[in-house]
Amino acid sequence: MPKFNGNEALFEHMLEGHPISLPEAILMFGVQGPNRALYQFKERGYIIKSRKVTMAKVMARMNEYMVCQPPAQLPYKEILMTEYWIQQ
Repeated sequence: MPKFNGNEALFEHMLEGHPISLPEAILMFGVQGPNRALYQFKERGYIIKSRKVTMAKVMARMNEYMVCQPPAQLPYKEILMTEYWIQQ
């Protein structure tokens, strides 16, 4: 039985055209070093792009795959996070 590889699962997800944020990489794929994984993708020759998005957008995306709810007092609609994607 092959072992699960979070970095490769993250890479395949991004190759399918899905953007990813650091919390998504950690929670959905179990990648302990998402920045390192992104750097390794760059070393393979892929162009990684980034932009700022609201935490609300990231939360909505995460809730497509899991239940994730921010604390009640957290202004998650105002917090900016970085999302990354592979330029096709």
